[in-house]
Amino acid sequence: MTVHLKSIIGHKAKAGLAALALALSSTVALAADKLQYFTWSGYELPDFNKSFLTAHPDGVEASIFGDDDDAFTKVKAGFRPDIAHPCYDKVARWNKEGLLQPIDTKRIKNWDSIFPVFKNLPDLQAGDGKVWMVPWDWGNTSILYRTDLVKNPEASWNLLWDKQYAGRMATIDAVHDTPIVAALLAGVNPFDMTPDQMDKVAAKLREQRPLLSSYTTDMTSVEQALASGQLVAAMTWNASATSLKKQGVPVEFMKPKEGMLTWACGFVMLKDAKNVDLAYDFINSRLDADSGKFLIQSYGYGSSLSTAFAGVSKDELEKLQLPADPDVMLKSTIFTGPMKQNDDVAKMFEKVKAGG
Repeated sequence: MTVHLKSIIGHKAKAGLAALALALSSTVALAADKLQYFTWSGYELPDFNKSFLTAHPDGVEASIFGDDDDAFTKVKAGFRPDIAHPCYDKVARWNKEGLLQPIDTKRIKNWDSIFPVFKNLPDLQAGDGKVWMVPWDWGNTSILYRTDLVKNPEASWNLLWDKQYAGRMATIDAVHDTPIVAALLAGVNPFDMTPDQMDKVAAKLREQRPLLSSYTTDMTSVEQALASGQLVAAMTWNASATSLKKQGVPVEFMKPKEGMLTWACGFVMLKDAKNVDLAYDFINSRLDADSGKFLIQSYGYGSSLSTAFAGVSKDELEKLQLPADPDVMLKSTIFTGPMKQNDDVAKMFEKVKAGG
């Protein structure tokens, strides 16, 4: 709204201006009372926080990021939500920049229902019963491929380097996905590379680049391309496999011999969050068992809660390729922890994608 003060004269105008100021201040107050939530696309659904919305109708406003490197960049540049939803491997980076405040686990009502493997992650501990992130979801990154178009492939990440499928493959445009896989195939530790080892990973990525249709985090487009046959294979997360199988598309979510990637994400509270009490209400709502059950059944992702898994049948978990105990998954996959050379790897990856 634009107010032209020069056109407002007289006593009644002054009274009107005062009323306008009061209305505007009330609007600002209402906005301040709405929780600002920064998350991935698909995680803003009201089904995940029903009890919060019962207590606070229209009490949350979600903003979406493409990946958590994008989220970190925006928050570092000055965007200030109350709560954000990065993954574990990035938390130390956020913390190093002074962006976070500790979360008091005594105010998290279902803290004891979170699997110990997630509660005890090293970079989460803030001392004195506090943590930097409340784990909420976990899942896998692997190759989703059309079983009718790719016949009996070797169970290996090398499929995304197979020249016979040039132009019909896609991979995820994120530092903690594609470069990690390239490092595994190059025989390099993805989480701590020397300069020479990074050169090997870059060479592996250059080998892949001309074979790809795209680098992307837009899983909706990837799913559509797989469904139409435009793509025959792509790096995706569990949710894409779950979605396409429900549609009857003949796909398989591979278990590569080098290991699927496993990630865990959760909620962090920004240092200057304006709505701390609402933030705790929101986190507690997201940690309701029904919220975790919805996450499992709708997206095929794992919940951090043992109580959520208790509500899903063994047969359904088998169809989703999810063990009821994440420790089982972690013994046969690569857990994506912090990358010591994250910024250098990011620069290298951008250079490769640009043709360098």
